[in-house]
Amino acid sequence: MSVSRRKHGRHVIERGTNMQFHERQQDLFELEDHYALAHCISADARMGKGIAVQFRERFDLRTLQEQAKLEPLEIGRCYPVGRTLNLVTKAKFSNKPTYASLTQAVESMRDVCLEQGITALAMPRIGCGLDRLKWEKVSVIIQNTFAEMDIEIVVCTV
Repeated sequence: MSVSRRKHGRHVIERGTNMQFHERQQDLFELEDHYALAHCISADARMGKGIAVQFRERFDLRTLQEQAKLEPLEIGRCYPVGRTLNLVTKAKFSNKPTYASLTQAVESMRDVCLEQGITALAMPRIGCGLDRLKWEKVSVIIQNTFAEMDIEIVVCTV
């Protein structure tokens, strides 16, 4: 297999790598600890509904909430805290994200994965529960964004 290199922002991505994308009926929180766990949040970091509540409680995301009280988090950015990747896709908890804001956040998550050497990533069907985006579109965004990375992505549907 030939490998070519492509500059993407500050990162060089090697083409010819092996991105694996799986969907499983499995509890996200029962995966092994080597997986980074991603989910969507709002810029106010309320995390008061949906799977975000479990993330907040299980991983003590108070520091992120405190940061958001001082200054709203940036929409389209991924904030890593411990093994969690918190994707900011909307301004307030009551808003809905757009495909553009989700795409920016997923691209930011890819950059975080490159910077931190993350090769195993798990998530629910991000943006598709309370946020009501269509999984058929979101899945393509994720796969296209990570297509040239050596990473395993597991989407848990339970």
